[in-house]
This record gives sequence, structure tokens and C-alpha cells, in this order.
Amino acid sequence: MPIRIADSLPARQVLESENIFVMTEDRAAHQDIRPLRIAILNLMPTKIETETQLLRQLSNTPLQVDITLLHAATHRSKNVSAEHLEHFYRSFEDVRQEHFDGLIITGAPVEQMEFEDVDYWDEFGDILAWSRNHAYSTLHICWGAQAGLYYHYGINKEPLPEKLSGVFEHTLLARLHPLVRGFDDTFCMPHSRYTRIVKTELEANDKLHILATSETAGPSIIVTGDGRQIFVTGHIEYDRQTLANEYFRDVEKGIRPHVPQNYFPDDDPQKQPLMPWRSHAYLLFSNWLNYCVYQETPYSWDD
Repeated sequence: MPIRIADSLPARQVLESENIFVMTEDRAAHQDIRPLRIAILNLMPTKIETETQLLRQLSNTPLQVDITLLHAATHRSKNVSAEHLEHFYRSFEDVRQEHFDGLIITGAPVEQMEFEDVDYWDEFGDILAWSRNHAYSTLHICWGAQAGLYYHYGINKEPLPEKLSGVFEHTLLARLHPLVRGFDDTFCMPHSRYTRIVKTELEANDKLHILATSETAGPSIIVTGDGRQIFVTGHIEYDRQTLANEYFRDVEKGIRPHVPQNYFPDDDPQKQPLMPWRSHAYLLFSNWLNYCVYQETPYSWDD
């Protein structure tokens, strides 16, 4: 079944070329069905790329999913046109009175800053507070996960000696949890960040449960007992080329980054990277939509 997006969203052409069923607004209007309402707070500078990545993952479900794209109104985006934001995105003020079955909060390239120094932190905090009662389940990704853990539970991040970039093996700790149903005992996930969450701080909070962890990348999937808050510290939604694009961008900037670990064959950036995390990415998002959203969210928030 399809995801429902605006007819002219750039991601549509890419997804359709991959034989992913995308339903236009006009066709969806003629179906007598209540779709899942999913909002995506997109904080990434490469908004169109991130839209496509997330929509690709959300398409792998028998459910009809109605997408609302959100942006931080108090931040000026430099890498996407104002026309794109105006046409396809809504602000928090636009949806403050609405309810969503699910909310996805992306990462953002600001993890080296203190949370309170981020220019949209006040607005971001309002969205996190709002999400408790207006989104049935919220999926936080990378910096979004770190910021969510800090805001909701006071768990801070700490700097790493150098950027963590690569594809790392993770060990499943709770294979019976619905969110990781069908996962292998070990699986891969990309990471790209300068900070980390300390595992002992997570373990000290009885409201949080670590479902998967990595010796190198640390805790990677954390959930609350009711499944309404999920924190993924990596970028399992990334495409094959995303880490490569980030690496070559940093090279051009003169940052002299390390080659992403376990990514390019023979650590040779001229070779096509492998993508061993694809199946688990689809599984994580479909499990979230099914077990944490569809099976739990009320038909009407007025009930």
C-alpha cells in the first residue's frame, strides 16, 4: 500500500522510478479509509534527500500513510529554496492543534553545539512537549534522539575524540520486542556524528530500555516501556551513497576526514560502497508503523 504525498513533491519521481507505490492526493481522496497521519520534522540541511530516504522506508507497509512535512520556522534553511518549504512544508504553529499517529524527528548537523545554543531550540522544545499529547509515537533519529533524551530525561551527550562515521555491527538485546521483531541477532547500521550518549546513564533510567547496542557506536535503539518514544542514535534510513557524499563534502572543505569505517570495499573511496543495513531499515520502520502506531493509536483522538 502507498504513502500519500503532494503530487509535485520531488521525492515522488525518485520513488516511482524504484517501483514504490506512491498515491497522489487526488487518488487518496477517493478512498474510504482512515490513513495513518505521520508528521516528519525535517531538520536536515539536505531536506529533499532526507524526504526521499524517509518516504522510501515508510512505503514498505500495507497501510495508507498520510505525510505532513514540518520545518523549524525559527531557523533559516540555506540548502533548500524558500519556495520548496512554502509549497511542501508546514510550521509547528500550523499544526499545533492537530494530532498525529506518528512523528519522526530527524537528525541535524548541530551535535557539536550545546543544545540550548541551537537557534531553534526553544521551538524544538515546544514541539517535543507537544508531541507527548499530540503524536501517539515519536521516532527520534541521531541528533533528534540525543536532543529528545536530553529534553525528556535529562540525559546529556558527550563529545567523541573524533567523528564517528561508518557502518557498524550491532547486537540485539531484546529480540522479543515488537519494534525489532524479525531482526537478526546482529545487524548493521550507519552512524555519522561527533557525540554520543553514555550507556550507563541510559541504564540508570528505569523508563528507558536499550534494544540494541554496538561496541563501537554504543546504544543504538532505545525505547520507553510504552513504545511511544523511540530513539535511534544512528542513521538506518541512509541511502547507499549518503556517507560517501558526506565524506567527499568534508574532503572538499579541507577537513581531512577519516574514511568511513566498514563502508567502502577495502576502505577505497573510489569503490562502490555496500549497503548491508537495507533490510533492517525497512523492518524497523514497518515494525514502528505497525506495532507502535497502527496497533496502538486510537481511531479518533476525540475518543
